[in-house]
Amino acid sequence: MRIVLIEDNTILARALIQSLQDAGHAVDWLDSGLEADCFLAQNGADLAVVDVNLPGLSGLDIARQLRARGQGFPVLMLTAQGQVSDRVAGLDAGADDYLVKPFEMAELHARIRALSRRPQESRAETEVFGAITYNRACRSLHGLEGVLTLSRRELALFEAFADNSGRVLSKDQLGERIYGTGSDIDANAVELLVSRLRRKLDGHGLTIRTLRGLGYLMQIDAG
Repeated sequence: MRIVLIEDNTILARALIQSLQDAGHAVDWLDSGLEADCFLAQNGADLAVVDVNLPGLSGLDIARQLRARGQGFPVLMLTAQGQVSDRVAGLDAGADDYLVKPFEMAELHARIRALSRRPQESRAETEVFGAITYNRACRSLHGLEGVLTLSRRELALFEAFADNSGRVLSKDQLGERIYGTGSDIDANAVELLVSRLRRKLDGHGLTIRTLRGLGYLMQIDAG
């Protein structure tokens, strides 16, 4: 999952980034409300974690503006204010959930999992690709012999293909999905990940094709 983190507390942001990346998510971090709003307008997200008190534009304003643009991805609001009126204001602005600081990382991850289970863009929670069953909520893959074990980056790569079924994805697009937008992407690292994922999908009716000069395409084998 590609998570956009909007938090101006550097120490907290770094801790959140490490924890989210350890859980297999790609994270884009912004510490300015105005920059974050522009970023979300152009790039979107799978989920946004947004602090309420930000320089330039508040988290409430960001939530209102992305909903006004018709962007429907989940928003988890962070704040030090735990009054009922504060929670109501966040939810009314367009947030899907509200987490009061300080909080435990385990609770943050549980809330992210809960938000990811909510229907988005009419996608089913469970999808079948060849002989692979993919559970979006649990972020798990089952193959012919049970659970298919993937590293967090291999899983992020598979999710990128699953979310773009039938579309060709360039190395840059895959790199941004795996490492985050604006990351220093190593094309060789992307190629290596694709090669490793290919091997693990082998025999499951799925092929990742290389289209020279264009990128990669995951498709279900005919017959």
